[in-house]
Amino acid sequence: MEKLLNFIDGTYREPVNQQYLDNYEPATGKIYSLIPDSDEKDVALAVEAAEKAFPVWSKMPIEERSAILVRVSEGIQKRMDEFVAAESRDNGKPVSLASHVDIPRAVSNFHFFATAILHFASESHVMEGEGFNYTTRKAIGIVGCISPWNLPLYLFSWKIAPALAAGNCVIAKPSEVTPYTAYLLGKVCEEAGMPAGVLNIIHGLGASVGDAIVKHPKIKAISFTGGTKTGEYIARTAAPMFKKLSLELGGKNPNIIFDDCDFNVMLSTTMRSSFANQGQICLCGSRIFIQRGIYDKFKDAFVERVKDLTVSFPTDPKAKMGALVSLPHLEKVMSYIELAKEEGGTVLTGGGRIFPEGHENGYYLQPTVIEGLKYDCRTNQEEIFGPVVTLTPFDTEEEVLEMANSTQYGLSATIWTNDLKRAHRVADEVHAGIVWINAWLVRDLRTPFGGVKSSGVGREGGWEALRFFTEAKNIFVKY
Repeated sequence: MEKLLNFIDGTYREPVNQQYLDNYEPATGKIYSLIPDSDEKDVALAVEAAEKAFPVWSKMPIEERSAILVRVSEGIQKRMDEFVAAESRDNGKPVSLASHVDIPRAVSNFHFFATAILHFASESHVMEGEGFNYTTRKAIGIVGCISPWNLPLYLFSWKIAPALAAGNCVIAKPSEVTPYTAYLLGKVCEEAGMPAGVLNIIHGLGASVGDAIVKHPKIKAISFTGGTKTGEYIARTAAPMFKKLSLELGGKNPNIIFDDCDFNVMLSTTMRSSFANQGQICLCGSRIFIQRGIYDKFKDAFVERVKDLTVSFPTDPKAKMGALVSLPHLEKVMSYIELAKEEGGTVLTGGGRIFPEGHENGYYLQPTVIEGLKYDCRTNQEEIFGPVVTLTPFDTEEEVLEMANSTQYGLSATIWTNDLKRAHRVADEVHAGIVWINAWLVRDLRTPFGGVKSSGVGREGGWEALRFFTEAKNIFVKY
């Protein structure tokens, strides 16, 4: 059985303690590889390597640093089939999704920040009669990047690419549930000519590796994507150490559908925003609010389409949904379906496991639609992170805003209407860091990404990411 290894100081190596974790294939429920069960000793080795590499990497001409990151982007592109197969097998998502979204986006992330850093300029501010200020931005030093399992390489690269472009050395931890593409990335960085110690990839549990990264005094910034509870712990731990923090946490996103929408476009997009990646995207619209005039029409059409969704093993070309990422996660999602019933909800379709022939032990779940719940019940307030959506009718703009804004989260929202004034009013009033009007998941890498309330702290993407991974210094010169 294949053993994955840590990538430290430019080489692959076993964990110091020689301990390994089982890596399960969601499609079959079987162990197919082993990953390092690393601890603080491995993190210490990585920090030591990063300390040696930082003077070389941070002082390297930006054009050279950019060229290396462009070669990383090209290296992933050249190995596209290998990365796609690994991502699909590791995560349980359909091959078609990994090939059209996950891996191409990782390619784009590296290329975008490799070129963005070439245009990241300093600022100057003249003080008439006094002199002028100029503000420089320099790399922080060693930073920690901790990424989740739902979009493994996509979000891994979303963090480490701007950190590296800005001149930092990175200690990165992929999710222990989906480690494989991060493991492959080390080979690509090696081939691209990245100096040893610039990027260090350590596998293991959050409670050991993640905790060691957060607590290490020489790691000066933490970029984390994951659950809100873990984010709270990171903030409590890192804040007294005065580390910079970027936390992209949970979501319970509203999909607000007014009766004047373009119905067919809305319906097709709502299918995606509900069940893409098995509902395991922090931006999925899990609470669907429909204006009463079209509620029955929407419900009938939506449920009919959901029943036709093909749930199958990832390599099945007909698969629209694959397996959930793990057995514990499947059990968690199913517990919320039971909770919804207890809270008075009616399951319109779905709600049960699926056992595809030849993959009976995999973690498959029917896409599930529930109605009849109060907007403030637990099912409508807590993040489920699976293929489960609720339908709720509304009458007025004021009513739907009250319901949409009732959760602790504020990551994204989708608004469907052809009334231009209403679209802007609701977008302005909804509690969210990202709002799509008559669309969903249209991403421009230049724009800020992140949420409000318990959905996180800080922003990723574009200049926001490069500002986060640098420290500003203002210098005044008297005339």
